[in-house]
Formats: sequence, C-alpha cells, structure tokens
Amino acid sequence: MKIIIVIGTRPEIIKIAPIIKKLDRRKTTLILTGQHYDYNMSLKFFDELGLPKPDYKINLNKVQNTTTDRATQTGEIILKLAKIIASVDPDTVMVHGDTNTTFAAAITALKSGIPVNHVESGIRSYDWAMPEEHNRIEVDHISEILFAPTNQTKKNLENENVHGKIFVTGNTAIDSVEQNIKNVEKKTDISLKFDDFVLTTLHRGSNVDSKENLSSIINALLKSNVNIIFPVHPRTKKNFVKFGLYDKIANAKNIHMLPPVGYFDMLYLMKKCRFIISDSGGLQEEATSPQLRKKVLVIRKKTDRPEAVESGFSELLGLNSNKILCAIKKNMSDSSIPSKTSPYGNGHAGEKIVKILKNYNFKSDSRF
Repeated sequence: MKIIIVIGTRPEIIKIAPIIKKLDRRKTTLILTGQHYDYNMSLKFFDELGLPKPDYKINLNKVQNTTTDRATQTGEIILKLAKIIASVDPDTVMVHGDTNTTFAAAITALKSGIPVNHVESGIRSYDWAMPEEHNRIEVDHISEILFAPTNQTKKNLENENVHGKIFVTGNTAIDSVEQNIKNVEKKTDISLKFDDFVLTTLHRGSNVDSKENLSSIINALLKSNVNIIFPVHPRTKKNFVKFGLYDKIANAKNIHMLPPVGYFDMLYLMKKCRFIISDSGGLQEEATSPQLRKKVLVIRKKTDRPEAVESGFSELLGLNSNKILCAIKKNMSDSSIPSKTSPYGNGHAGEKIVKILKNYNFKSDSRF
C-alpha cells in the first residue's frame, strides 16, 4: 500500500503521529501544507514527536483569516497539491479532522481518482457557523474509509448515509498522550510561575474575534482571582491588543501569559494544572487520557465532543461571564471526574487504523 498523508496544523501532526510511526516509511509520503505559516505551529512538532521531515512542504501566501482569504488558501492548496499527488500516484490519501488542509486534500484526491481515508470522521457540532463543520461534513461524504473515534460519531455518519465504510477505532489523540507523557518532564523547559494553577487556552474565531465574547471570558478569568497559566495563540494575542485587553491581562497578578507552546510543554501544563478552561476540541479529548484525567470547562455554546461532556470530563459553559466565574469557583473546590475510562479509546487507535488500511484492497474498489 502506497499512501500520501496530508497535514497542515498542530493538531493534525500530533494526532497523525501514532499512525505515521506504524506505517512503512518507504511507502509513505508526508506532505505539509504550512497552513499555520509558522515553524512553531508546524515543523516544531515533527521534531518534538520524532517524526521524519515532510517529503513536501507547500509554501502558501499568507492570508488574513477572513472568509474570502480562507477560500483563497483552500484553492491554493488544491492547485499545488494536485501536482504532487499526480507524481506520487498513491493507493490512498489520508486526511485528518476538519481543517482547510483536510478539505483541500480530500477534494484534490477525489478529483485525481484516489480514494480518501478520513481519520477522526463523524464529529459534529451541528453549528453551521463553524468553518470546521463545513469541512468535516464535506470530507466525510467524499471519503471511502471513515475512521470514527466513537460509537456516537459512527452513528452521526450512519444518520447522514455516507457512502464510505465506517470503522470505530478510538481517537489517536489518546495514543499520542499515552506514548509521550512519560517523557514530558524531560522535554519541557517551562518554568511555572504558580504551583497551583488552572490552564487556559483560547483560539476559536467565534470567541477571540468578537470583542463582546472575548471580553466576557477575560472578565471572568480576572474576577476569579485564580492563578491561571495562559499560552496565548497569535490570533488571540492580536485581538487582545485590538480590543484593548492586553494591558489589563498583562498587569493582572493572577494571569501568566506564555507564547505558543510545543506539544510536550502543553502536556506538562495539562499534567500539572488543577483543571482546564478552553475552547479547544483537541484538549477535550486529550484531557480524558488515563495519564491526565483533567476536567475541561468548555468556553463555547456548542461542543463537537459531547462524549466528554456526557462522561463528566467536560462541562459546556457557554460565554456568559458570571456562569464561567461560577464554574471556576465550583471546580476549584471539586473538579473530580466520575468516569474511570476515556470515551476516546485505550491508546491503540493508530494500530487499528493501520491494520485496516493494510487489509483494504483499494484496487478492487470499482469506484476508482
């Protein structure tokens, strides 16, 4: 089996890593689209995870993250990726998740007559305002093989009558945590300002691009008087400045901002924190790992990881400042988790995915 893997963002790199390590390197072509335009947000994670360097790195023209520019970025990836796929002529193209890279790679493979396999398929927020929702739905409906992380995501796919074959595998995010957590303290150089702290991350456009929403969240953090360590995404920092929030946060005694951190740094912070406040879907998954087991307060109106909420690993709070503040105080007293097992598997999703791919006869698929 000859396979192309196309990745473009930090979460994709982290979650595809367990699969890359199980595949035959001689028959695997890695393509990095450079969707983040930043070494710290892409190639750094290859180094940290001990992955081979990408065989191809696409240079994209930097965009401003508007709707029009996101469309331009997707089109540019398609144009440049088509030439690479044609030259490699793989049996299948693997994509992950719900990014512009995921959609661009899937549509390019489809139009090139190459079967698509989609890792982390079937996730739904049922919020059409999320750009990620567009991508994941479209990719699921053009994929031949769909690797669903949970029974719920499988049910989502079945309800939509996707034509591809569905396999429940667990989520490779758990694989990555399980494989790397034991080395985390050796591979981080973060100096903690607080011994007892809450970890916070924010990056989602609906939160950080809105002055009203971002102000509501930050006001709750400031009023909590809880020690907070806050790795700040570049997009978030830009809006802190734009909305006049940066100085207020920088001068707060209870909030310590950090620049974007690497994977091992983030694992270290997750391991050491009391609980997590975030709008990240990936962190909701990772926090359920048996090696972490940390509560996540989800700062969103809807979540695409309902399994984490249902099992008690996450609480969906919305954006109301008072509600966020109350939840912080409550979890400072008790952030225990009732469930003993992760809803996202036992850390062997990568092995299952590779085994399925190796046993799949792509040449016999009459649709290609």
